[in-house]
Amino acid sequence: MDLTTNYMGLTLKHPIVPSASPMSDNLGKIRQLEDAGASAIVMYSLFEEQIASESLMLDHYLTYGTESYAEAVSYFPHMESYNVGPHEYLDLLRSAKEAVDIPVIGSLNGISTGGWIEYARHMEDAGADGLELNIYYIPTDPFMDSAEIEQMYLDVVHDVKKSVTIPLAVKVGPYFSSFANMAMRLKQAGADALVIFNRFYQPDIDLEELAVTPNLMLSNSHELRLPLLWTAVLYGRVAVDIAITSGVHTHEDVLKGMMAGANVTMMASGLLRNGPDRIGAIVEDLKRWMEEHEYESIQQMRGSMSQRNVAEPAAFERANYMKVLGSWRQDPTGADLR
Repeated sequence: MDLTTNYMGLTLKHPIVPSASPMSDNLGKIRQLEDAGASAIVMYSLFEEQIASESLMLDHYLTYGTESYAEAVSYFPHMESYNVGPHEYLDLLRSAKEAVDIPVIGSLNGISTGGWIEYARHMEDAGADGLELNIYYIPTDPFMDSAEIEQMYLDVVHDVKKSVTIPLAVKVGPYFSSFANMAMRLKQAGADALVIFNRFYQPDIDLEELAVTPNLMLSNSHELRLPLLWTAVLYGRVAVDIAITSGVHTHEDVLKGMMAGANVTMMASGLLRNGPDRIGAIVEDLKRWMEEHEYESIQQMRGSMSQRNVAEPAAFERANYMKVLGSWRQDPTGADLR
């Protein structure tokens, strides 16, 4: 049974990849993921704000009080103990590459262009096999139009790609007026792969404290539908590799992703809920299903249910919307008769 797949020029033993999450924030966890059967690992994200904060803090310490008296030099931090955050991330990435035999992909989270982008090159120097640029941005300025927002995405992808030679994946959300066109433009800006989709976490309101609070909700398999749709639409039409993320929890989710045209499926919530051993269980279920249905390889099924390969491509478009709305009915007892 051939489960191998190719992603960003990397040959992976199967299509299940742990995505950026706290599951990779120390070397012990990274080793656990490899031992559990992960085919590659995406490191947790290093944020633009972390890098900018370090630069601002260093500037503060190097300039604060320098004119007051000669002993002001004592304000300078000891660099060997000060360089945490971004530098600690690079040390972990370097150690991970030495400790495991599977590909390790660095993750950089940001939206603007600027000096922080040099850390893409630092990740490459630390040994990263690829880089995932995670763009998480919620525009709230009513005077900023869609063209300006899209250009921000394209500029940061272009600048990051220009600074590295390793493959670049771009992780984005679905909220573009024409995602297919945006996918093509991201490819033109330098993306070797698209990771779809970023989950935008909405805050909640604490009614007792009258405060806005963060609220992390792990995904479920129902959230697979949106990335599945766009993977099936883009497959064979935009020349990028595709990673599905959000909603991957079972071997059925992996199979659907492959048939839609994905190169890999990425997991975070399923591993946070069930631990790293969930990977091995899904791989065994995947093998069993493929044997029962007489599939010899992942490549055999990849893209078989994409828009360009199904008998009714309209199922991915507006005609299906009308069919879905008319598909539900209920009998007098309240039973769902769909």
